[in-house]
Amino acid sequence: MKIVHLCLGSFYPDNFSYQENMLPKFHKEQGHDVEVIASLFTFDKNGKGTYIKNGSSYRNEYDILVTRLNYKHPLKVYRKLKRYVGTLDAIKKSAPDILFIHGCQFMDMDIVVEFLKQRSSVKVYVDNHADFSNSATNFLSKNILHKIIWKHTSHIIEPYTTKFYGVLPARVDFLKNIYKLPPEKCELLVMGADDSKIKETLRLNSRERIRERYNISPDEFLVMTGGKIDIFKTQTLLLMEAVKNMTDSKVKLIVFGSVTPELKEKVNSLCYGLKVQYIGWVESDLSYQYFSAADLVVFPGRHSVFWEQVTGMGIPMVCKYWQGTTHVDIGGNVVFLKEDSVKEIQTIIEELSTNQKKYNIMKTVAMGEGKQRFLYSEIAKNAILTR
Repeated sequence: MKIVHLCLGSFYPDNFSYQENMLPKFHKEQGHDVEVIASLFTFDKNGKGTYIKNGSSYRNEYDILVTRLNYKHPLKVYRKLKRYVGTLDAIKKSAPDILFIHGCQFMDMDIVVEFLKQRSSVKVYVDNHADFSNSATNFLSKNILHKIIWKHTSHIIEPYTTKFYGVLPARVDFLKNIYKLPPEKCELLVMGADDSKIKETLRLNSRERIRERYNISPDEFLVMTGGKIDIFKTQTLLLMEAVKNMTDSKVKLIVFGSVTPELKEKVNSLCYGLKVQYIGWVESDLSYQYFSAADLVVFPGRHSVFWEQVTGMGIPMVCKYWQGTTHVDIGGNVVFLKEDSVKEIQTIIEELSTNQKKYNIMKTVAMGEGKQRFLYSEIAKNAILTR
């Protein structure tokens, strides 16, 4: 089966662990012929958005053919609206049996439709990564871009589409409520964890190695968090303050991720010897090794793909409550924060680090069968099932 992943609605970064990377990887491992057609939008080594200079074709780290398409000119307009050079030719050349479209928010969707009119046998799946936490945040974005332009692109592909997937419950709602797509075609397809990376952490004894590297003894309770620290995720600073305030010397915190310049001084001021350590940026693949060292992972701010990754790894979590993101709770593996406060974070960590019975219940649930749903080997299969 030839599966072509079309990543023209947003980014496609090589050497990362986003859904756009994992689904092609696992589809190939499951025996399919896989290709990616993508935009020039990518990430640099620090996880910041950037653009490749020119279109090209190459084999990525999984030996999958990737074709990068140039934007039409003028760049300022077409980077926003996502109009490309050679879209139709690239899709025709790839000759898909299945077309998996990552994001319906690009104007070249009409060219995709033109292709599908000639190839009615091609099965189409479309996913959506937009919700009100990352999109439609102002009048123009909500009422022009999403309610008119991207609603239009989603509707012209709808007759050819088997399923529209939201990767969060909130993103399923976005498909139904903002784009007004048929509810029976809209479904949740979770993001998750790379099975091979989980196995690698066990093989490398990553838990012991990481703890030893940062002077965390086996009997200490290690809390960890990771991801970007910026004006939208300042709650990480509350977590640092909460652990810094705790009197129990056995509770330690490691923070990794990029920090915006305006917050660097504040982050450094909250570091406290071995108790609260900020260790800088960690490459996406290595995040598995770091998280494996933790007893508890805390995400006090906005949702990130790390939530599903840690769920798939089977580690207890504390996450900020956001409507439409509670799917990571598989029966008691997560405690949700209801407010942005040092006190609430400190109280929850203190209870879990001292109440062994309560923590063990969380850990048993986290390690149970529910986590299988968050492994990309399972997600990749479910993504192309005919329902």
